[in-house]
Amino acid sequence: MILTIIIAFISLIGLTVIHELGHFILAKRFGVKVEEFGIGYPPRLFGKKFGETIYSINLLPFGAFVKIYGEEGGIENYRSFSQKPIWQRMLIVLGGVLSFWLVSILLLSLVMGLGAPTAISDEENGGLKDTKVQIAAVAPDSPADKSGIKAGDIVKGLRIDSQELKVNKVKEIQEFTEGHKGQELTLTLQRGKEIFDVSLVPRINPPSGEGAMGVALVRTAIKSYPWWKSGWQGIKATFNLTLAVIEGWSGAIKNIVKGESSGVQLMGPVGIFSLFNQAGQMGVNYFLQFIAVISVYIALFNILPIPAVDGGKLLFLIIEAFRKKPFSPKIEQNITAVFFALLIMMMIWVTIKDISRIF
Repeated sequence: MILTIIIAFISLIGLTVIHELGHFILAKRFGVKVEEFGIGYPPRLFGKKFGETIYSINLLPFGAFVKIYGEEGGIENYRSFSQKPIWQRMLIVLGGVLSFWLVSILLLSLVMGLGAPTAISDEENGGLKDTKVQIAAVAPDSPADKSGIKAGDIVKGLRIDSQELKVNKVKEIQEFTEGHKGQELTLTLQRGKEIFDVSLVPRINPPSGEGAMGVALVRTAIKSYPWWKSGWQGIKATFNLTLAVIEGWSGAIKNIVKGESSGVQLMGPVGIFSLFNQAGQMGVNYFLQFIAVISVYIALFNILPIPAVDGGKLLFLIIEAFRKKPFSPKIEQNITAVFFALLIMMMIWVTIKDISRIF
């Protein structure tokens, strides 16, 4: 587990380095001076200047940063970020976001070549390895949630009294559950290398869209592609994953507007490391695929029009384009500082929730 956490930590730092590299490359491409590219956050442990840019290693290992000349505005110099055409500034801001999608495409292309865990129908059987039924999602406060079932768990079997079912298809679980609503069932699950039993009582009248147990099920298998097809499959998988995340967020917003539970469980660093550990136990392919999923989530979050993330900076630039004049640097900095503080407070709250849920 410790090794998995270390690898997960390095992977997340790697994602932030690639993110900042996206800003860095486009800034250089458009002739903007980059003062520093740092791994970790100050204080600085080591720094070496190559050309006009300092490349540094810093004490706090929680990400990376790029210091772009004139990004805060107020510097009238042809090498300043603030003096470049607005379309170039937008692309520099978007460079970091786009790098996350590029990482996802590369990782998923690799996974598709090695053999990707892929959702399949109950009818598919040919050319597949390691077919199984997994928990795709767990509804909050459902029987499954209260029994400790988690997304990613593999359903090996179900039983009630002397009746036992070995599971290989989603339909088998659905029919077995439907026939035993209101009765205590025992599910045999696999989580990583651990196999264990949980008991629950399927609801007779579950909320709309949740099902008796409160789980979404998916049948998966390992499916590989030749190298000349894996790249395109990686692009398609990233696109479909992006759409799925957007649809999930849209559904959550609609539920909130209706006054219902969002059905979304926020997760901070502790929760993410827990999922990293589960993915690592399932194998390299699952681990790489999980990093790709995280990349897409971070890309979409970063593009939201929230000050303190790239989407907020992009929003200010769009407003500037309509106003024909830039925002006051001081006003922009103050707004960004307020939202940054709110994000930190939300992260602390989510982390406390993660700790209480896991431990």
